[in-house]
Amino acid sequence: MSHGAPFRSSSLYHLLSVAGAAWWSKGLAVILGTFILEDATTMIAAMAVDEGRITVTLALISLYIGVAVGDLGLYGLGAIGAKWPPARRWLTLPRHDKGRSWFHRNVVRTVVISRFIPGARLPLYTACGFFRAPFGSFAASAVVATLIWTSLLFSVSLHVGGWLSAHMASWRWFGIAGFILTILFVGRLIARFQTFSD
Repeated sequence: MSHGAPFRSSSLYHLLSVAGAAWWSKGLAVILGTFILEDATTMIAAMAVDEGRITVTLALISLYIGVAVGDLGLYGLGAIGAKWPPARRWLTLPRHDKGRSWFHRNVVRTVVISRFIPGARLPLYTACGFFRAPFGSFAASAVVATLIWTSLLFSVSLHVGGWLSAHMASWRWFGIAGFILTILFVGRLIARFQTFSD
């Protein structure tokens, strides 16, 4: 079994690896992947670009669409929870109710900061929807933050993937796995710290 087996067996990587797959199916796979694991999908898409399995334009546009739709979906989930109490059990809201006025005043700052802190988007974006922060300001700042963050992570992943391909050969999948796990681990630590400090 090759070192890349865990990644090669994943649906996303497999679809991006199929030479005859239609461009739209690869784009759709990336979009759907962002709904499951956004950062990992960004990294895998960058690796696929590095290997020539998907074009950089298709990868980036699909990532932007998937991430932006996911962000707006979190806002919508929070808004649903505000109107339908049974949905609140699916929400992760800040422990201290800072209230509608706080989120109205700080929506742009909240969106931008949480985009760059792994683990912060779920509670804060749903809280923006729950407390009815201005949707226009939320959407505009979410799209801009997405363009910046996704482009940065994609670029770093592309360079890391290229370096691993050139210097680690068959061992590169261990490096990629370590890179992805580091991002996820940092996100969990920050989320846990947030919970304890609330």
